[in-house]
Amino acid sequence: MSLVLAWVLAVVPALSQSRPLPATELRGVWLTNVDSDVLFSSDRLTDALEQLDRLHFNTIYPTVWNEGYTLYPSQVGKELTGRSVLNIPGLQKRDMLKEAIEQGHKRGMSVLPWLEFGFMAPAESELAKRHPDWITNRSDGSQVVMQGIHPRVWLNPFHPQVQQLMVDLVTELVNHYDIDGIQLDDHFGLPVELGYDAYTRQLYQSEHNGQLPPENPEDAAWIRWRADRITTVMARIFAAVKSKRPDAIVSLSPNPQHFAYSRYLQDWFSWERQGFVEELLIQIYRDDLERFQLELKRPEVQVALDHIPVGIGVLTGLKNRPVPMSQVQQQVAELRNGKFAGVSFFFYETLWNLSLESPQDRQADWEKIFPQPAARPSILHCWQS
Repeated sequence: MSLVLAWVLAVVPALSQSRPLPATELRGVWLTNVDSDVLFSSDRLTDALEQLDRLHFNTIYPTVWNEGYTLYPSQVGKELTGRSVLNIPGLQKRDMLKEAIEQGHKRGMSVLPWLEFGFMAPAESELAKRHPDWITNRSDGSQVVMQGIHPRVWLNPFHPQVQQLMVDLVTELVNHYDIDGIQLDDHFGLPVELGYDAYTRQLYQSEHNGQLPPENPEDAAWIRWRADRITTVMARIFAAVKSKRPDAIVSLSPNPQHFAYSRYLQDWFSWERQGFVEELLIQIYRDDLERFQLELKRPEVQVALDHIPVGIGVLTGLKNRPVPMSQVQQQVAELRNGKFAGVSFFFYETLWNLSLESPQDRQADWEKIFPQPAARPSILHCWQS
């Protein structure tokens, strides 16, 4: 490591703490069931929220839709797959989401259940087996899209029954739980190579005088046509939330717009402009500082900053990809310099457990990043700024 780089890594976090901290700041973390057991025990969940509260976090995003199942007792899930909750021992005979809400609210935290899998499902899931007509495919008929080592399939977001499933899940959440909102992410879209299933072909033909969809999945007009229909689903989700719980917000954690739109047909900038997104957390999982800074400065990000709370998703590590706290500190400093609403970290287990540094050292660094409590920002703060 060069002397200059070493100086930057050491000094930038210290400089960031010398500035006044924002009075309101989103300080969130995603709680998932992959490489983490935080959700699988009432005691573990309580201990985690106590620790997060002590370190002045104010928002949690617990996953509730994963692997084709819900992680809370769900009537929608039971009708869909025959199981009301994902078949993991730690989720049986309890309501994880209810506990997270009660424990979170007790500590002044906002709780937004996260529909992590969106339109994605495991290839061999009960959901895929029971509803093969809901699965979309490539032009060659193949369906599987690999996610690392995991074979996935994608529900067809243009199919009315798939759309209704997403609306039903959201409606169930806002009807039965005292939540502060819901969160969708980058999986609420569709890989660009998909959309050649029989249903979508017929739908496209009905609107194009019998013409088949372009063979090139990256054809600009074909991308636009599919993206617009996913926008329509987003509008339905927003309406479902607001009709039942007007004070609950719709949060989105997408990839940067240029990638989200071209690779996953997710036109989140249009969603934000149309008012369907009330909190934006852009996933910028970059190790390179210049690339991280570049994403912060993109025009669509800067435009959204004047309209809604815009935060950034920062990677604190993966099971086999540790991230040093110096990088986390540096990226938080950049966000504060850019006047973003705050940050959410992926994911809980790598805040201090799955790390090359000791849990004690990592927690001491979190105390420096969030040395005092901060209120969670709301869309009202943007309008008043």
